[in-house]
Amino acid sequence: MRLEIPHDLNELLRSGLWRSIGSLGIKVATAGLTYLTYVVLARTQTPDEYGHFAFGLALATVLAILAGAGQPLTVMRLWAQLRSRGDATGARKAVAAGSALTIGASLAVSALLCLATLLYLPFVPPGETANHFFAAAIIILPLALAEYNSAALRAQGSLWTALLPRDIFWRLALPAAILGLFWIGQVLSGPDALALAAALLLFILALQMLTAARQDYAIWPALTPLRPHWRNWGGLSFWLLLGALIETVALNADIILVGLMLDLESAGLYFNAFRTAGLMTLFTFAMELVIAPMVAEHYHMGNMRKAQAITALCAWAGFAFSLAIFAGFALFGDVILGLFGPSYEGGWLILLLLSFGLLFDALTGPSKIVMMMTGHERAYVAIFGAVTLLGLLVQIAVIPGFGILGAALANMGARILAQVSIALWCRFRIGLDTSLLGIFALPKAAG
Repeated sequence: MRLEIPHDLNELLRSGLWRSIGSLGIKVATAGLTYLTYVVLARTQTPDEYGHFAFGLALATVLAILAGAGQPLTVMRLWAQLRSRGDATGARKAVAAGSALTIGASLAVSALLCLATLLYLPFVPPGETANHFFAAAIIILPLALAEYNSAALRAQGSLWTALLPRDIFWRLALPAAILGLFWIGQVLSGPDALALAAALLLFILALQMLTAARQDYAIWPALTPLRPHWRNWGGLSFWLLLGALIETVALNADIILVGLMLDLESAGLYFNAFRTAGLMTLFTFAMELVIAPMVAEHYHMGNMRKAQAITALCAWAGFAFSLAIFAGFALFGDVILGLFGPSYEGGWLILLLLSFGLLFDALTGPSKIVMMMTGHERAYVAIFGAVTLLGLLVQIAVIPGFGILGAALANMGARILAQVSIALWCRFRIGLDTSLLGIFALPKAAG
């Protein structure tokens, strides 16, 4: 069967593809620089100190999403939704209110983590430290604001201003600073590395916001529209927050569980395996950065055919890339993990199990983005949240007996079940087939 794609869809796909290739280029560079940072830290720190860094970063990443209060996805959806109604002023106010809310919530979450750590101090075993908890509190605000700024600028059509500061400049500066300090004889502890990362990211974000403002992008926070923004869109933000938080928990909670239930050295090994496996989703994630506002716009305008074409393109391109990377891990995974040091080479099987689960992210396409951008965020939270919770309970049960192997198996099973479930919801409840089979639904999609 031959699929005929109309001229306007061809133009749309070509435009989205080129923007995705640009986004992919940035994300590939990001992955390389992130890897360089982890390798530099693993090579200059003891496994225990590197474990402190990995644990603190995983904890801060989860709390930063909580501090974001759902605003990154909210602003991407509202910018397209409000402008499609002709309310450009309302769209800019939504950006300003979301930024203010992100900053305020980040400061509150950081303060609560510091307070909880102070209460925990009397129970810290002799010879141990709780500084990685304080360091995690320091980096919450920069991580949350970086995610929000990127989403707000991408919603407005920016790519380079949205992605370059955090994904390239910060990730260039951090390993350079670590190596510079190491050269003069200063070896950073895990908490020190987190604090340095926070300081550099805050500086980069300040430059990003100044540059974006000069280019007339909405980016600066404002308190005035905050109350009406939360009154009108607080419910939406809550459900989008839960969705983003569940996704982040699925990517970081097992690292935290391994650190708490086993030891920080095991957490460091699992951290490296998971971050390496995450390279498989680079193209899918890069395309989702581009298609999220496009899906929202075409869906709310009732143009299901264009929305289906976008998701089909994303699914096939992402799967081809992911499959190639998976084959590379199967053949050379031990060599890749060996870059972190000889003690990490034994994580090949963990890497392969985690990678197989992530392969289903590509196979089922941009199902999460479709649900979030089309008003089905509550269903996403219910489905993905239930499966993630089940996976965590299984991990808690199996980690003491099976270690990180049990954690990886539980993670793989939960991810496969979750991705298939939400892809089926998209197909039968939204009318968009986000999987590889979506290309066959294109001729039937309504224009």
